[in-house]
Amino acid sequence: MTSQKEKARLFISLHKPGEPLILFNAWDPGSAKVVAEAGAQAIATGSWSVAAAFGFDDGETLPFDLALANLKRIAAAVSLPVTVDLEGGYGRTPAEVAETASRAIEAGAIGCNLEDQVVGGDGLYAIDDHCERLEAVRKAASKADVPFFINARTDLFLKAPPEEHGGLVKAALDRGRAYAEAGASGLFVPGLADEALIATVCSKTPLPVNIMAMPNTPPAKRLAQLGVARISHGPGPYRVAMRALAEAARAAHKG
Repeated sequence: MTSQKEKARLFISLHKPGEPLILFNAWDPGSAKVVAEAGAQAIATGSWSVAAAFGFDDGETLPFDLALANLKRIAAAVSLPVTVDLEGGYGRTPAEVAETASRAIEAGAIGCNLEDQVVGGDGLYAIDDHCERLEAVRKAASKADVPFFINARTDLFLKAPPEEHGGLVKAALDRGRAYAEAGASGLFVPGLADEALIATVCSKTPLPVNIMAMPNTPPAKRLAQLGVARISHGPGPYRVAMRALAEAARAAHKG
C-alpha cells in the first residue's frame, strides 16, 4: 500500500500550472469512492458539503470530532491522496490550529485548506497573524514527518463584489508571498473569476494557484491556459447530488 508520505508527495506533484488538478469535492466515504472511480487523481472534502451532509451549517458548526471521524473513514475508503477542508483551523491561535492539523494528519489527510477569514468574527486575520497560524501547521506537519500540502485560502475576493476585485489583487499577492514564506504550499483564491485577474495572480505569486469552479468562472481548459494549477468544485457536487435526489424523490412520491 502507498504510504501517507508517498501520497503527500504525489499530491504535491499534481499541482502543475497549466495542467490543473481537478478536485470534484466529496463529503463522505460513499461520495469519495464514486469520485475516485470516476477517474479522480485525489480526493478533497469541502467544508460546506460535509457540514450540510451532517445537518450543520458551514463555518465550523460541525463538531470537529465528527469532521475528523468522517475524514478518517474517507481516507480508509479510497487509495487516493485525501486533502481536508479545515476552514479556519477550528481555532484562532497558532497552537489551536496546529493541534487541528496534527489530528487531521493522524486521521490520514495529506493536505488541508486553511482560510484567512476569522470564522465567527469579522474580516480577515492580519497577514502576520495568519502567517503564524500557517507556520504552526507547517511545524506540526514536519513533526509528523508528512510533506503536508497547506492550501492557504484568502477570502479577499469572496468578501467583495466582482467590480472591486481588480483593486484587491495587490493585497492578494502580498498575502500569497507572505503565506509562501510562512510555509504554505498553494494559494486558493475562491471568488476570483475574471480571466485577466486570474492570469495576473498566477503569474505573480510564487505558489500554485487554486480557483473554485463557479457559474461565472472560465471553463477548465481556459483556466489551464491562464496558469491555474488546481480547480476545486466546492459545494457544487453536493448540490448536484441533492438536486438529483430531490427530483427522484418527487418522482417516486408521484408514483
